[in-house]
Amino acid sequence: MHEDFLPGVPAAHILARLAKAGGDEIDSGKFANPESSAALACNTFGWFVDRPDELPPLPGMKPHVATSLVDVEYCPRFPWRGGRHPWLDAIVETGDQLVGVESKRFEPYRDSKKPNFSTAYSRPVWGMEMKPYEAMRDALTSGQQTFDFLDAAQLVKHAFGLVTDGRRKGKAPVLVYLFAEPASLKGSPIPEASFGRHREEIQRFAAAVREAEVSFQSISYREWLATWPFSPSPVGDHARAVIERFHP
Repeated sequence: MHEDFLPGVPAAHILARLAKAGGDEIDSGKFANPESSAALACNTFGWFVDRPDELPPLPGMKPHVATSLVDVEYCPRFPWRGGRHPWLDAIVETGDQLVGVESKRFEPYRDSKKPNFSTAYSRPVWGMEMKPYEAMRDALTSGQQTFDFLDAAQLVKHAFGLVTDGRRKGKAPVLVYLFAEPASLKGSPIPEASFGRHREEIQRFAAAVREAEVSFQSISYREWLATWPFSPSPVGDHARAVIERFHP
């Protein structure tokens, strides 16, 4: 399994996190697949598990604030026991912010998006400052809002988990949508128009939840990696390794 990890990524720690999470990434062989989305996220963020203070800021993070924790495969639990709870691809904590990352690689251009909310999501537990996400939940359920590339229902569920954890920890919740724009899928080029439509849907979602307690932010892997220090440095070396291995 260690060949699936870039230099400096703590393989044993990442494997333990993956084993704890849902998705059966390891035993199913999905993580070793060349198109694995989990491999991209775990390798990108995993390098910072042992050096969180070196993580380049994500959108929505306060500048010049030390990062105290970076980890992968994080479950922000809802305000009830039992049932299914969401899993974020990465989590970043500072002194006063809880930043959850949902990472996408090929999914926007491959999977159909069918919103599905159990009745539990309609419980009156989210508070007035989460009304924009509740409105999005209802619009997705009714079909008033539809998305072809963005998994908006998943983002709503993540926001509900993050707001619960943020309140529990006394930290402001931020949801970051981090996405790749790969050149091809299964040997066929991905049309540039698909990237444009995906970005339009991200903007539409962002506008709808703008006033909510959970701040929604988005950036592509290419845009974020371009902000990393590319002068000779360990962080720059890691950025180059991510680009060379995954071509996000």
